[in-house]
Amino acid sequence: MALLQTWSRFKSWALGPTGLKTTHAWGPISNAGLPLSGIADITKPPENISENMTAAMCLYSLLFMRFAWRVQPRNYLLFGVHVSNELIQAYHLQRILGGYDFYAGRHASQEQATPKAAPTVPA
Repeated sequence: MALLQTWSRFKSWALGPTGLKTTHAWGPISNAGLPLSGIADITKPPENISENMTAAMCLYSLLFMRFAWRVQPRNYLLFGVHVSNELIQAYHLQRILGGYDFYAGRHASQEQATPKAAPTVPA
């Protein structure tokens, strides 16, 4: 009996105004790769992550969070995907900017990676 009720509820959702036949389902499904790729980038060093692309993804997710909230009926799946992507991209952005030396114009880790010459002792 419970299986029949579950199937009936799934079928009414799938054929409804926000179901699988609409962009309310396929928009979030197609955007689900964005936070997944952001999660994969967590192990990368900040120098290997593009600052411009990360900032663009933050702006993109902010705009589409607003869209998902304002469209009627509200698209909670799309909103959730963009909230998670915004959080991940903001984390990457703070990693990138946190390691950036604004005065020297380069990443602090690059400065530490360059070996310094040993001091010479005058004879």
